[in-house]
Amino acid sequence: MGRYIMRRLLIAIPTLLAITFVVFAILSLAPTDPLSQFGADPRVPPEVRANIRAALGLDDPWPIRYVKWLTSLAQGNFGVSFMSHSSVGDLIKQRLPNTLAVVGVAYLIGVLIGVPAGMLSAIRRYSAFDYAATFVAFVGFSLPTFFVGVLLIIIFSIQLHWLPFIYDSTLKVTDLVTLGDQLRQSIMPIAVLGLANAALIVRYTRNEMVEQLPLDYVRTARSKGLKESLVVSGHVLRNSLIPVVTLVALGIPTIFGGAIVTEQIFRVPGVGELLVSAIGNGDTPVVTAVLFIFAVLVVLFNLIADVLYTVLDPRLRLA
Repeated sequence: MGRYIMRRLLIAIPTLLAITFVVFAILSLAPTDPLSQFGADPRVPPEVRANIRAALGLDDPWPIRYVKWLTSLAQGNFGVSFMSHSSVGDLIKQRLPNTLAVVGVAYLIGVLIGVPAGMLSAIRRYSAFDYAATFVAFVGFSLPTFFVGVLLIIIFSIQLHWLPFIYDSTLKVTDLVTLGDQLRQSIMPIAVLGLANAALIVRYTRNEMVEQLPLDYVRTARSKGLKESLVVSGHVLRNSLIPVVTLVALGIPTIFGGAIVTEQIFRVPGVGELLVSAIGNGDTPVVTAVLFIFAVLVVLFNLIADVLYTVLDPRLRLA
């Protein structure tokens, strides 16, 4: 196990370097100019623009800038944003709580709802609950999040005036009133993302359990006199969770990247919104840093999923 983990981590190093190199090269060769806003401002003299470009290192060839960025990364520094002139690490730290409060909670709710609902749907196959869960699941992953988000805004914000549709990141929870305000402004974005996540997990869990329930080992467990709840939870569900673990583990890194579309709809100032604005402005350090952290999380949770396979199924061995 230890040798396998070390080998995977060593393979991840060149993979992450290749990702950062490709992203940095694409952004550097793109026609977007990070200082275009100064070029359109007649109040900024040409020599000032030249000094700003030199200070940011934009006059250097992009391979040299990449090496400098990589050197700073090795020291734990993601660089400085071209647009805000702030530390990229500080920008991510400012946006991450909003992303976790919305996207992270929505993902957790999706898992907590999706796995039990998929399990019950498979056990009570062709029942009213199964039909209802299947219908909601199909609706959840068929409708795009932007459509569901706009629909909720029209119903609950514009028509009924129950919920705010603009997320207030400056709100501080100090008492029950502000806590209620925080919950009210989080309901719709969490509902949009939670529905999409739960729908996918419901379908995966149900399909896997439907395939496992007729197998011989399930009949053997029942013939031994085990309770049905123990057969389902201790045998069927455990074997059915292997593909679900992959789905959940690889979905966790997306929490960091934020839900770009949903954050844009509800004006949530999260990491996803930061990434979109940075791409539009050609802010290479911010985009590269966000995608690098996202890639690290993907590699890490992919490894965690492989390790969890051996926990769920002892027959599997990591070589």
